Amino acid sequence: MSETLFERIIAREIPADIVHETDTTLAFRDINPQAKVHVLVVPKKRFRNVAELAEEPQLLADVLSTARKVAELEGIADSGYRVVFNTGDDAGQTVFHVHAHVLGGEQLGLFGRPTGN
Repeated sequence: MSETLFERIIAREIPADIVHETDTTLAFRDINPQAKVHVLVVPKKRFRNVAELAEEPQLLADVLSTARKVAELEGIADSGYRVVFNTGDDAGQTVFHVHAHVLGGEQLGLFGRPTGN
């Protein structure tokens, strides 16, 4: 597999606004935020998508624990937040290194097709 953008961020070759880090995960702000709070949580070990990550349940749990910690650090744990994994082209996955989007800080819209489609 060729090196992804996220692997370069993990290696500190590309700067990122890091929110939280553990031994197994890195959380940083999305450069194109879709909500007031939009943080990406990536495992330091590369998997293409969440289906592959599910083969390592402890690492999947680490990603979700980091998402919870991000929500606490960002002050959105009590008001509510969304954790999203996009898997594949139709879901909008653009970087094929699994990552969870932590979104919140405001009332979020619904899922699915944009209004009118």
